[in-house]
Amino acid sequence: MSLYRDSGVVLRTYKLGEADRIIVMLTEAHGKVRAVAKGVRRTSSKFGARLEPLSHVELLMWHGRGELDIVNQAEVVDHFRALREDLARMGQGLSMLEAVDQLAQEGHPDPRLYSMLVGALRALADPGLDPTLVPAAFFLKALVLEGAAPVLEGCASCGGSEPEVELVAFDLTEGGALCRSCRRGRPMSAGALGLMRRILGGALGSTLRETPPPCADEVVGLATEAMEAHLERQLRSVHTANGL
Repeated sequence: MSLYRDSGVVLRTYKLGEADRIIVMLTEAHGKVRAVAKGVRRTSSKFGARLEPLSHVELLMWHGRGELDIVNQAEVVDHFRALREDLARMGQGLSMLEAVDQLAQEGHPDPRLYSMLVGALRALADPGLDPTLVPAAFFLKALVLEGAAPVLEGCASCGGSEPEVELVAFDLTEGGALCRSCRRGRPMSAGALGLMRRILGGALGSTLRETPPPCADEVVGLATEAMEAHLERQLRSVHTANGL
């Protein structure tokens, strides 16, 4: 049994007993952690509001013999208030949290995933950036981190490359982009293919600072479906936000 400090992003919470809450977090040094925050549902709680989904916090926690750690202290690094005050941005943020909750493993540190999530939330909360492509970029980069990077430079099925073949579809179960002869899954325009190449090719920062091109919504759909295919489940927060 020991005390430890870490920083984390709250992914989700659920009730425990009459006054407690279980907090599921992605932490920098300990991976995904489930911890009990005692008494946080009481109105007198000092840090209940600090442990809500989307919060970025510094933590002091107690690791005992059971499956659940205990939150002793929580200090806010960033509430990401701009996300909470904008329903569209909040939905986008929650979709990233849901994906991370499925990707991260308890007790297995993944500092790159943690850093990517914090960076994506900061970008989403930046009033100077259009938020449209932030979740899509996060999903695509998370797939790369998972070793499931989509093939975009040629046909994932037959291996043909441009200009010999035209890439017209996308299906992550086949590995990524597909030519006209191998096409299945979702249709993909040349603009969407180029945009995904920019996102994964080192031009994400400049891409997010630009006005989203007409194919941006298409890329959002492609990236979301790719993440769902990798997770083998739908992202509920995406479909709830879209009224599906």
